[in-house]
Amino acid sequence: MSVKSLIINPGSTSTKIGVFEDETLLFEETLRHSTEEISQFASIVDQKDFRKKIITDLLESKAFDLKSLNVVVGRGGMLKPIPGGTYAVTDALLEDLKVGVQGQHASNLGGILAREIGDSIGVPSYIVDPVVVDELMPVSRLSGVPELPRVSIFHALNQKAVAKRYAREIGIPYESLRLIVVHMGGGVSVGAHVGGKVVDVFNALDGDGAFSPERAGAVPGGALVKLCFSGKYSEKEIYSKLVGKGGFNAYLGTNDMREVTRMANEGNEDAKLAKAAFLHQVAKDIGSMACVLKGEVDQIIVTGGIAYGADVIVSLRESAEWIAPFTVYPGEDELLALAQGALRVMNGEERVCEY
Repeated sequence: MSVKSLIINPGSTSTKIGVFEDETLLFEETLRHSTEEISQFASIVDQKDFRKKIITDLLESKAFDLKSLNVVVGRGGMLKPIPGGTYAVTDALLEDLKVGVQGQHASNLGGILAREIGDSIGVPSYIVDPVVVDELMPVSRLSGVPELPRVSIFHALNQKAVAKRYAREIGIPYESLRLIVVHMGGGVSVGAHVGGKVVDVFNALDGDGAFSPERAGAVPGGALVKLCFSGKYSEKEIYSKLVGKGGFNAYLGTNDMREVTRMANEGNEDAKLAKAAFLHQVAKDIGSMACVLKGEVDQIIVTGGIAYGADVIVSLRESAEWIAPFTVYPGEDELLALAQGALRVMNGEERVCEY
């Protein structure tokens, strides 16, 4: 019997939804929310009813019967660190999404909305591989400052999805492969996958690895301390230099890699240097993860929006293909990845995880 799923992926100013029958997309929509609409709510969780009504109104306008669904799946949010997998939205998980135990983010609404809609029609609700997936080895956690442990915050949903896609395509279990997965989008994360776990990864949010279109990545620690205490900036302003206004935004005033490439191709020397530095740093991250895997790497998988750039892939191949062959899956299909996570549980391929 086929499985029909509703997928909910909330962002800060939009809610993406998709309806799937097994892995076939029946329809998808991106529902945009104006700043004025969002600003009327004091907190993320206060937006729940507003976003739920928009979703149900859309489905009604398409004459879609909610009761035909078998499962509702939401984007995972800022929960406590958990291993990868598909999680039932239990009362404990729901409460931590509402509280935002690692921060308030629109993605927290995914599981909340999934649970509420699922309960209303009597079907299960799940989240899949949230950004807080943590499967790090103990040695991967030490930073050199005990008060500042390395943390696992990365593009877990897409990294896991493309790793499992590659495993399925070559007919070898994901758990039997040794992979380096490189996600390049608004942030960059490079992870070492072995035994079905991401045992080391560069924190894609605020402090590790290569810079990206919007994030600074790793920066010189001593210089950062001096900048913090220079008296020129507030804590919020410093953090925005690392997350949001860092990377290409800081160097070139754009977070669009296509624009960076256009500028570089037209002879802009700053753009040429920034792009070269970005590729240099990503290649170094790949090399670091090759060491984590002791040089035994079956494949390097490159994904995310920046992976559409043919010249980007050529450069990374030149730097790192001596480590292992490359497979490229450009973009990120989060709606499908969420649907697949639920489908694996519904079909008995994986056990549902309990939070």
